[in-house]
Order: sequence, then structure tokens, then C-alpha cells
Amino acid sequence: MDSSSMSPRKLAFIGDAVWELELKLALSKENATNDVGKLNNIYMGYASAVAQASLYDTLHEEGFFTEEEEDIFRKGRNAHTDHRPRHASKAEYLKSTGFEAVIGWLYLNENRARIDEIRSKACALGSKKEWHNYYTGSRL
Repeated sequence: MDSSSMSPRKLAFIGDAVWELELKLALSKENATNDVGKLNNIYMGYASAVAQASLYDTLHEEGFFTEEEEDIFRKGRNAHTDHRPRHASKAEYLKSTGFEAVIGWLYLNENRARIDEIRSKACALGSKKEWHNYYTGSRL
């Protein structure tokens, strides 16, 4: 598939699926528990719109993203949507859409190493973030 001809919303659609799979594979490998409910709680600490928006903000402040990735992010964030998020603010939802567009773009450009880098960074940052603790809390 040619990522250059794809709309930002389609990139985000693909990025959502890729991010979900990447996280679930990593969490399944890294956690000894067979309790899928617990794994899902951990997963939501990285996959929610709030988590993705916070992750983007943190990585952006560190200058982590390339200019090209930032351009894809802006296109994804600014893509028109009528969706009304239930568990996030509109701003958080739009940032998460931009983040997912970056993941989709990286996937379609066969840059798995960069996706792994972002996932690793997310997992390293996750335990320090309020959004992650909201989902995982003391239930684990």
C-alpha cells in the first residue's frame, strides 16, 4: 500500500490496529500472568486516547519525533471527524488520532524498528504516568 496517497484518517485507522497488536504482543511476552483481564487493564494504560495523547506530548517535548513524523501527526490530528469521544477530551482524542496516523504511516513504510522504538519508550514511560496508573491501579 502507498502511504503517500492515503488519507490521515485511514493512516490512523491502520495505526490503531498496529499499535494494538504491538502492545498486546509485547504485554503477552513481558507478563507472566495468564489473566487476560489484567493484561487488558495494562493494555488500556497504553492504548487509550488519554494515554496516546500523553505519550505524544511527552515524546514531542523530548524532540523524539522526526519532522516528517510531526507532519504526519499534524495531518492526523487536524483531519475532520464527527466522532465524540466518551473517555477523553476532544483535544486528547485528536492527538491520539495524530499519534495513530504516525504509527500507520510507519507501518506502511515498513519501519518496524521505529514502531518498536516508540512502543519501548511508551512502556518505559508508562509506569510513571498518571494515565497508566488510572487503568492499572492497585488491581494488579
